[in-house]
Parts: sequence; C-alpha cells; structure tokens
Amino acid sequence: MPEIASAGGGNATSVDKSNAQWDRSFFGHPRGLSTLFFTEMWERFSYYGMRALLILFMTATVAKGGLGFPTSKAGAIYGLYTALVYLLSLPGGWIADRIAGQRRAVLIGGIIIACGHFSMAISGLTTFYLGLGLIVLGTGLLKPNISTMVGALYTPEDARRDGGFSIFYMGINIGAMISPLVCGYLSHRFDWHWGFGAAGVGMTLGLIQYVAGGKFLGQAGLKPSGSVADFKLFKRGLAIGVSIIAIGTIGTITGAITLAAESVSTVFGVLLLGIVIAFFVWLFSAPGYSGAERNRFWVILALFIASALFWSAFEQAGSTLNLFADRNTNLHAWDFPLWGPFVAEYFQSLNSVFIIALAPVFAWIWIALKHREPSSTGKFSIGLIFVGLGFAILIPVATGTAVSPWWLTLTYLLHTIGELCLSPVGLSAMTKLAPARIGGLLMGVWFLSMSVGDYIGGRLASVYETFPLPALFGIVAGFCIVVGLILILLLKPMKRLAGGVN
Repeated sequence: MPEIASAGGGNATSVDKSNAQWDRSFFGHPRGLSTLFFTEMWERFSYYGMRALLILFMTATVAKGGLGFPTSKAGAIYGLYTALVYLLSLPGGWIADRIAGQRRAVLIGGIIIACGHFSMAISGLTTFYLGLGLIVLGTGLLKPNISTMVGALYTPEDARRDGGFSIFYMGINIGAMISPLVCGYLSHRFDWHWGFGAAGVGMTLGLIQYVAGGKFLGQAGLKPSGSVADFKLFKRGLAIGVSIIAIGTIGTITGAITLAAESVSTVFGVLLLGIVIAFFVWLFSAPGYSGAERNRFWVILALFIASALFWSAFEQAGSTLNLFADRNTNLHAWDFPLWGPFVAEYFQSLNSVFIIALAPVFAWIWIALKHREPSSTGKFSIGLIFVGLGFAILIPVATGTAVSPWWLTLTYLLHTIGELCLSPVGLSAMTKLAPARIGGLLMGVWFLSMSVGDYIGGRLASVYETFPLPALFGIVAGFCIVVGLILILLLKPMKRLAGGVN
C-alpha cells in the first residue's frame, strides 16, 4: 500500500537523546513507537475499511441502501477523493513544520478523520460529502506527520531506525488487513452506515491510545519551526479556504450553485496536470543547478511517470477491481459457514496479507543478491511489469459473471509483488537523487505522483459499465508492461544520468 513513511524522516523534529539510546521497552525499540504504531494501525483501519465500502456504496441501488450513482459519477468521486488524500499531505506537512508541530497535527487530524467517518455513518447525501471532505483534510494532517515522528524517536546514528520503520509498516498493514473484514461484515450484516461507523470507532480508539501514550513520545513532534510570516500566511490561507467552503456550502444548499461531481473531478484533474507540468518546467529551467544535478532531474521525471502509472493500476483495488469482485466474481464459492457470505470487500485484505507474508522474503532476496541487486530503475520496471500482469491474467475471464475468486487472488498477489519492488525504493530514490537544498520539495513530488495515480485509477472505474472489460484490463496491462520494458532498455542511460546513484 502506498504509504507516507520514510526511514529518513524526522529531520524537522529534535530527538530526545537522553531517552532514545536506552529505551528498548517495545520489542527493543522506544516505547513511543508503540504509541505511533497503534495510532497508525487504527487510522489505516479506518481509512481502508471505509475505502473498501466506498465505490460499492455509491453504486449500490437506493433500495439496497446505497446512493444509486452510475459508475461514471462514482468513479469520478472516488478518483477525486483518493487523489486529494495524498495531495493534501503536502500542505499538511508544512502546517505541522511551521505552525502546529507534528504531535498536535496528528491529534487534530485524527479528530477530523473520526468526525468524517461518523458523518458518513449518518444517512444522507450532505453528510456523505461532508464526511469525505473531513477525511481528506484530517488525513492530510495526520499521515505525513506521524511518519516524521517515528524518525524523531531515534538519534541519527541509531542502528534501530530502519527496524523501527519496518515495525511501523507492519502496523499499517495489520490495520488495513482487518478493517475490510470488519467493515465489510457490518455493512452487509446490518447496513452500509454500520461499516462507516466502525471506521470512525477505529479512529477514535487510535486517538484514545495516542493521547494516553503521549508521555512516551518525549520531545518528538512538539516544536514547530515557523516564523511570524509563516503564521500570517497560514491565517490568510485558512481564511480563504473557510470562505470558499462557506460559499460553496451555502450556494449548494440554496440551489444557487449546481455542481456535478464529474465536472468537479474533471476540473481537478486538469489542475493536477497543470501542477505537474508547471513544476517540471520550473525544475528544468531554474538557475543554479549543475549539469550533474540537471541530469538527475531527467531520472526523477522518468521515475515520476513510472510511479504515477504504477499507482494508477495498483489503486484500482478499491475501484475497478472492487466492482469486478462485486459484479463478476462468484463470491459464494468462498462462503464461510460460521462467518456468513463472502463479500467483495474482503478481497481488500489480501494485499496486506501478502505484504506481511512476503516483505521478509523480499528483504532476504535483496540481501542475498548483494552486488547484483537491481537498481532503483530496475525495481521500478519489475514493479510495473508485475502490476500489469495482474490485469493481464483477468483478460480471459473479464466477460464472466461467476469468475472464480482465485483469479482476483492471483491478481492481488502479483500486484503485491510489484508493490514490494517499487514502493520501498521510491522515497529512497528521491532522497538520493534530489539536491539537498530542494530535498523536501522533491519528496513532495513523490507524493504528487501517488495523487496523480490515484486520480487516474479512480477515473478508470468511470467507464466500467460503458467500456468492454477485456479491453479496459488489456489497456491498463499493456501500458504498464510496455513502460516497464522501456525502463529495462533505459537502465544504462538512466544509470549514467543518475551519476552513480543506484
């Protein structure tokens, strides 16, 4: 799963050196790691539990308790929502660094997320959109900053640092594995809103233990580094944002403003493309960079495109593949005598199951290969090929209406293998390729690639009912595999441009 976590995090926050070295009370790591581990576990529980329900709830008929949206509208909303979750991590990180501090930002973000889930637990279109908006805002505050706090638990020379992030990453996947099972079960046993409410309960539990365990975090995340000018800028931005939201809300309620979800999502997509183009035009034209640095910018651009394409395919787990599970898969083949009917949402747990099982295997493989370990570009190419193969194997069965669940299981296995090749090296590659003076900015570009990919992945679900599935899956598979093969052909040129950076 694409997560905002880096073993290089924590630069903006001081480490409590008096405690960091001797504190080994949580599996040999600082006790504060357990606080952040369970906070993130419950936050991911809430996020992936709700995401497993989202497009199915929007496309379910009103008679079945859903919103009755066509897939064209549901896909547009899904793409907009998932893209904003990652895009708003950029201002969320800035607010924490300059205004609130990471610890307060995580708390505020978690409260907003819980309110969003509970809003969606209330039946009504207004509470549905309000809930999505709150979750986006809250996740933007919480997600980048909790990872930074993990890094702040360790001194720079502490050898436990990478291991701490590995434990933290397991918390992410435990939450993401359990939540579709719980939320999916409740949504079918009772109704959709029980599932959304369960996501809110999960985030609330995370907040309770976060506050209770705050005493173990030392000085991590307490002190923002902003100036008076930063605070004034924040106040102006906040005033503008609140004004826009107020005008939009009043206009929508009174009928003065009529907005179609598809139109809003399309406008956002254009703006997102404009941001990407403007950034890279600025990057390549900015003065003061050496020839070697400019060569690396080409590598960054290539990896950005590869990353966006990968996530556009991978993140269809919650959109296109979720619809395929619901409409084209023989779910009754896996009914549980004690648990009840097998439902589409349960497939959303498979990625985390495979991550937990295979992550140690891949760590061993990279160590065993030693000097033959693939470069970052090589791992990107492998990741793209595997995510493409995950769609390619569905082409022969795409027209079926009672497809064996083993087909989707194999798809998620191939996608997980691709993720384990690409995702862990993405952040690392950016930190190595970026000039130090714009390291943070180019780290944000990595998250921007996720936002672009999530947006495309959501919009592809818009054509689920109007485009032949074999062709849709074939196009996605073809693009990913072809670009992966192109990257293999470019391994040597990319290595020269990277100037020795692996």
